[in-house]
Amino acid sequence: MSKSLHGIDLSHLTIDAVRRIFDVEDRGLLEEMAHAARELTRRQFGRTISLYAPLYIANYCQNECVYCGFHASQKSMPRSKLTMEQIDRECAALAATGNRSVLILTGESRFHSSPQYIREAVTIASRHFSYVALEVYPLEEEEYRELYLAGVDGVTLYQETYDRARYDELHLAGPKKVYDYRVECPERIARSGIRHISMGVLLGLTDWRRDVLALFEHVRHLEKKYPGVEFGLAFPRLRRVADDEHHYQEVSDREMLKIMTAARLFFPRVGISISTRELPGFRDRILEFGVTKMSAGSSTRVGGYVEGENKYQDGQFEVFDPRSFDEIKAMLIVKGFDPVVTDWRNIVNS
Repeated sequence: MSKSLHGIDLSHLTIDAVRRIFDVEDRGLLEEMAHAARELTRRQFGRTISLYAPLYIANYCQNECVYCGFHASQKSMPRSKLTMEQIDRECAALAATGNRSVLILTGESRFHSSPQYIREAVTIASRHFSYVALEVYPLEEEEYRELYLAGVDGVTLYQETYDRARYDELHLAGPKKVYDYRVECPERIARSGIRHISMGVLLGLTDWRRDVLALFEHVRHLEKKYPGVEFGLAFPRLRRVADDEHHYQEVSDREMLKIMTAARLFFPRVGISISTRELPGFRDRILEFGVTKMSAGSSTRVGGYVEGENKYQDGQFEVFDPRSFDEIKAMLIVKGFDPVVTDWRNIVNS
């Protein structure tokens, strides 16, 4: 591939080149990036899109993150925590849709969702799903090791923002306020034996350019230090919760396309997810340009699959793409993609 507009070699992006791309407003360059990202994704991943769904088992939280619907002082949020029997029923209801990949989530409360509680939930989920991942509060290395031995295949952990001052401003209290403990967590996960780590920032908290560049540098460092770990990326956009009057920076669809295509070109082999925070039309259009994984038939409520509904007031955020698992599969097939329910086999972690 020859050099693109502005003398940027899209086939060998450096972090400095990404920085230049983010600072340039050029429709022609963005079109070149979109074409290159589409071709590279097809070459590396074919026309496959892996499907998964989140499963919330508790929503108690000790943190005061002003942008999150679960934050500790949110009095209008009904708090709940599933028993093991209820978790089993939730897993069965989700698995009945055809999904074989699950992301288990809790609020960030060690008191209400202890590592032992999470471990028992993983054991149950492993009976229903081929792939089990977690999105919970940061843990110690030995705790991740125990979860790995229980059957955890991957962990999702967002730094939210790499801007220390902004991070401190938005995280008023609770364990999450300690920036360094969170930013060092992916290394603890990698050392534990867990095979897949998904990372991201919450776009809109601050200047997305600085945050995405910092994320890229962080992941590149981890790739070099832990070559046996598979990394993934996600770029959820902030959706404002009730009573939050803080100022945020809107990230446009065009900027999202720039972020996604830059991620694909900088990380040719990394999986990239697209969130149900996005509208259906945008999710469908962005698929061509780097996405390899998407959630389908999602509920952000505790107990949402057995109850068969997804009320935003009870969830962590509003789901903007309410389509069912079967509807997402049908859309992918119409667009010429191969929806992948599972492309792995169960093995015993040791």
